[in-house]
Amino acid sequence: MTPEQALAAVPTDLWIGGVQVLSTNRFPVYNPATGEVLIEVADAGPDDGARALDAASKVQAEWASTPSRQRAEILRRAWELIDGKYRQHFAMLMTLEMGKPLAESNGEVTYGGEFLRWFAEEAPRINGRYTPSPTGTGRILVTKQPVGPVLAITPWNFPLAMGTRKIGPALAAGCTVICKPAAETPLTMLLLGQVFAEAGLPEGVLSILPTSNAAALTDPMFDDPRLRKVTFTGSTGVGKVLLAQAAKRVLNSSMELGGNAPFVVFDDADLDAAVDGAIAAKMRNMGEACTAANRIHVDNAVRSEFTEKLTARMAPLRVGSGVEKHSQVGPLITEKQRATVTALVADAVTKGATVRCGGEPIAGAGYFYPPTVLDGVTVDARILTEEVFGPVAAITGFDGEAAGIAAANATDYGLAAYIYTQDLSRALRVAEAVEAGMVGVNRGIISDVAAPFGGVKQSGLGREAGSEGIEEYLETKYIALP
Repeated sequence: MTPEQALAAVPTDLWIGGVQVLSTNRFPVYNPATGEVLIEVADAGPDDGARALDAASKVQAEWASTPSRQRAEILRRAWELIDGKYRQHFAMLMTLEMGKPLAESNGEVTYGGEFLRWFAEEAPRINGRYTPSPTGTGRILVTKQPVGPVLAITPWNFPLAMGTRKIGPALAAGCTVICKPAAETPLTMLLLGQVFAEAGLPEGVLSILPTSNAAALTDPMFDDPRLRKVTFTGSTGVGKVLLAQAAKRVLNSSMELGGNAPFVVFDDADLDAAVDGAIAAKMRNMGEACTAANRIHVDNAVRSEFTEKLTARMAPLRVGSGVEKHSQVGPLITEKQRATVTALVADAVTKGATVRCGGEPIAGAGYFYPPTVLDGVTVDARILTEEVFGPVAAITGFDGEAAGIAAANATDYGLAAYIYTQDLSRALRVAEAVEAGMVGVNRGIISDVAAPFGGVKQSGLGREAGSEGIEEYLETKYIALP
């Protein structure tokens, strides 16, 4: 699959209710490996959002009453198309618009597609309950019904998976969906709209609206009583703004927000395994992941050895355009993001951290930053409190289990955490004490379509994936019977 072939397959106009709608308003999509324009796509505005909500509302009742098995079959056909006919298209598009190496893009095609297969299997399993009242005064019938039209706002770092993780359960539950993809990566989602149409999704059920002005598009939707839910993945700052908007109508909201994941290595850890885990947790997606290990806390008894081993693994990683077969680390998404990473590293060094490898942006075209290891990061360094979203491993030491737990919890966020120890009792004890929605024990990759994904504190509200994921798109109704 060549870049030209992948780009030629993308419907670049608005996708409203399952149909391409021509638009003269356009905005450019850039290749972060070169800084050059890949292609221009339609730029949705408030009127387009209203048309999409009209379409979604018009067919909501019909889609909700569609037999769950029929909804499941559509989701499964979409998965089959993603995993087969369109696999190479999706992989190349994600590499071109987001920058991740093709091997990682192929991994995301598998991961993203699996959400559709998983929720195809969950759709027929939406259950309620029937029980006599313990007072003997009647019977209790509990049913689940779809929330209604959903606005799904997806991020740029996992262009396919973050869309299917929301669209899959929403469609399975019987909700119509309007999706606003990130302006940096709209191509993957536009192709997904075409795939759903090919899979037989009825017109009106799904709209894809790329835009260069998110607020202008979505603000009127928040005020429209026909919209019943918003689901967002992105920064905590933006999430707080959306929650404030949602509060005006008490709009059902799911928020998967920022992270500041600790990676805690205890003195009894298998250090080789810990280094493997740190590479996986830190370098996936060039570090541009909300679950990425942001703070690496290592017991001082083993810190020197761990740092040497990690540096030896990080330094040789090959940086390049994701299209190149040898690439292991692609570009960051924008020059702004690279500048953020550069500033955080400079701040840490100014405050006493030592650069073991990397540490400076790479000159030339594209937004490249090398794999970087910082040792001896001090507690006042910004990188310990701000999400770096880049290929930077910030190492700091601690002494003893209690200090390790305290260091892990010293954040306003609580999405993911990682702990390495060979003591099962300690693993369970620490996992229970760490304030995070997800904890990896001797594992650097924890995302799983069959497991609930979400955080605590300022990392969000609700859960995605797993059997819990479909509940976010269902309302519980109690019917009192005699």
